[in-house]
Amino acid sequence: MKRRELREHIFRLLFRIEFNEADDMPEQVALYMEDIPMATEKEQEYIEAKYQAIVDHLEEIDRMLNEAAEGWKVSRMGKVELSIMRLAAYEIRYDEDVPESVAINEAVEMAKTFGGDDSPAFINGVLGKLAKHQE
Repeated sequence: MKRRELREHIFRLLFRIEFNEADDMPEQVALYMEDIPMATEKEQEYIEAKYQAIVDHLEEIDRMLNEAAEGWKVSRMGKVELSIMRLAAYEIRYDEDVPESVAINEAVEMAKTFGGDDSPAFINGVLGKLAKHQE
């Protein structure tokens, strides 16, 4: 499985956060993982570990997104856009294996697939500003 596919699975798990209680998420993750039998054990471990790392930093990630998105708060953002940006923000801030430009580009590409017409530009703007603050 390519890194882009792995990211999409992580995004889909993050998206579920918006519709499920925190206590229900371990079961949601387990059910989701059953639906991707083509993933190797190593790939499933990667997906789950990165998802959990993002969840562990969610409060700080949301704070960073609130600061970078002038005039917007995470509570007002579309769930698709928010989930994509949470993943990218984690990669920008915490994942040293992913260059900032790659995290932003991958987020914009996911927005083209899963988001609305304005999603790619919005995500690019917010993440660009967030990355600038990380320097």
